[in-house]
Amino acid sequence: MNNINRILIEKPNLEELTQKYIVADLHFHSNHSDGKNSIDEIAKTAEKLNIGIAVTDHNEIQGAVEISKNLNILSIPGIEVTSKEGTHILVYFRKIADLKTFYKKNIKPNLGHDKMSSISLHLSEIIKTAKCFDSLTVFPHPFGSAFAGVCNSSLSAEQQASLLKEIDGIEVLNACNLKKSNLRSAMLGFNLNKVVTGGSDGHAVSHMGKVVCYADCTKNLNDFFNALKNRENKVIGKEISMIRKVTSHSMKMRKNFKNYQNIIEKNIQYGRAVLHLKSKMLRENFSLKTLAG
Repeated sequence: MNNINRILIEKPNLEELTQKYIVADLHFHSNHSDGKNSIDEIAKTAEKLNIGIAVTDHNEIQGAVEISKNLNILSIPGIEVTSKEGTHILVYFRKIADLKTFYKKNIKPNLGHDKMSSISLHLSEIIKTAKCFDSLTVFPHPFGSAFAGVCNSSLSAEQQASLLKEIDGIEVLNACNLKKSNLRSAMLGFNLNKVVTGGSDGHAVSHMGKVVCYADCTKNLNDFFNALKNRENKVIGKEISMIRKVTSHSMKMRKNFKNYQNIIEKNIQYGRAVLHLKSKMLRENFSLKTLAG
């Protein structure tokens, strides 16, 4: 596959793509976390669209384990972990057994009061433990809202640079992102020259396939995983409509009801970090003007 133009911001024609390539949506949520649909419904939709799927529930692997038993579709074992900082990180595995071990040893013992809460491991710790397995670590929606993306004001420039050096890849397109955020994510992925992935970040089956990865390989997990690792895949897709975004956000908020306290605390921390950064910039600008005067 030609590696030029690895990121295509356009509506994917799944019927045409699936005739030539192996196609997969690498970011999807089930009702085991904050998604609407069951694994059975997700599997049926993926089979109908003729695409692979990564069920990446928040701090939870039950859905990923369940769908891995369906031999009719390509499923990529994965999880979306909410770090102590509140920033999200996707971890994919070549083997479902490795996902189970990673979860049992590193995630489950460090869970918060609710599955949607932050775990007690920092981002760097999650990346380090994931590297003990045949895995891929990816920052989803890096310019997403508040603290969920790695490129946020609660993390210093030095912290961001260090984390971006450690990570394997960047989710360059996310169907639930704003267009400007996707453009910035695509540019980041291009400049870093790392693994690039994309997914719908779907919370309902109507979102599935709006952003996908595709590769010229055989239809099995091992070959598709190699294509991702070797940067031989491409990413294509566009954002879902604003109405669907609002509906998806409302659904997530209902699912997150028990986690409101944790969300409020993280938003307060993020707000303080932003105020601190702006105050610092004002002081620096004032000092420069004083010196110039």
